[in-house]
Amino acid sequence: MTETIDAAFPGNIERTIEDLRHARQDWRVAHARHAELGIDFPSQSALKRILRELISALFPLRFGPPALTAANENAYVAATLETALDQLAAQLILEFELADIDGEQAEAADRAIAIIGSLAARLTDIRRRLDADVQAAYRLDPAASSVDEILLSYPSLIAIIHHRIAHALYREGSRIVARSIAEIAHRQTGIDIHPGAAIGPGLFIDHGTGVIIGETAMIGADVHIHQGVTIGGLGGARDERRHPAVGDRTVILPGAALLGPIDIGADVTIDANIVLRQNVPAGSVVRAPIPDISARPDKP
Repeated sequence: MTETIDAAFPGNIERTIEDLRHARQDWRVAHARHAELGIDFPSQSALKRILRELISALFPLRFGPPALTAANENAYVAATLETALDQLAAQLILEFELADIDGEQAEAADRAIAIIGSLAARLTDIRRRLDADVQAAYRLDPAASSVDEILLSYPSLIAIIHHRIAHALYREGSRIVARSIAEIAHRQTGIDIHPGAAIGPGLFIDHGTGVIIGETAMIGADVHIHQGVTIGGLGGARDERRHPAVGDRTVILPGAALLGPIDIGADVTIDANIVLRQNVPAGSVVRAPIPDISARPDKP
């Protein structure tokens, strides 16, 4: 093997290994706050499994085992939540141990347990908001034949379910676990929602591919977003609002980009492929320029 490596690298592989060691040391000296500690990180594979269990607890007759019925679903929810929340607490402990290199394991466990308690208390509200999201999709999408079709097969619902769980964790102080949950949904659906974004009930993301919603975005109730929409920022300080606030019942058509800490009123319609960097009053229609459509010179 050494001969193969030597043949592939005209230089000395030992020199490369030593240079990499110096590069790591330089980083650790210059960025002690972000030290590479060699400890366990929260596991995306574990979080995927935990999310499947939480989703089945939220919708047991749709995502639970085939033999489940209305008569025994409550017992299933109790057992599933106990297991999933315990496993999620373990992932949060890993995050907090990573964030506080001088902290005690007991303190990390206390923080994790407090967050799990808060999440458990919010699960009913999360379920009701998701019900509103499903109903919004059924109301707005004429291609939907049933609410079951939406819940089981729409990428937007997958992204929204993950977001509502991640947002509950994020607001309680989790960053890595919450972002990991958001990234799981992003990879699966092509919809990128930062867990810090505050989203009201009744969100429908039509198709969804390429939608981006930033950390400090605020989205009202019954908002309808089409594919390729960006609700993004333009830089700024970490403790500032950097993203748009979108009012209730707003419709944003494909390819539109809303940028910066602007305010979009309620009942606004924003045309496709518009770049918007200014406030819009309630009830407005923001239209793109009408294209020049004329007959070709060689046609009557």
